[in-house]
Amino acid sequence: MAIPIRNTVFEKIKESNRLTDVELFKGLVKDGHAIAEARFNKILLDLEILGLITVSWITKDERRIEVSVVENKVDAVEEQIKETVEKDYEASFPGVDK
Repeated sequence: MAIPIRNTVFEKIKESNRLTDVELFKGLVKDGHAIAEARFNKILLDLEILGLITVSWITKDERRIEVSVVENKVDAVEEQIKETVEKDYEASFPGVDK
């Protein structure tokens, strides 16, 4: 089964963590993945919409592509609610000791 080109592009971006669209396109062609420029731009847009990468303009003709860093923020209130729900659930079984 062939790997979708979108996955190949994302893996190439993850390898270098930060590169330009020109470098990425040349790297894909070097690896034997010749794709049209419109398809290349669509793949970058899809990956950005999915939140996997960020694309920003460096110059008029060149873009910087970076892997998005997702930070998992721990909400203190949500954590307390979760603990309370777990304790209430465990307390709902009468006669069972830990």
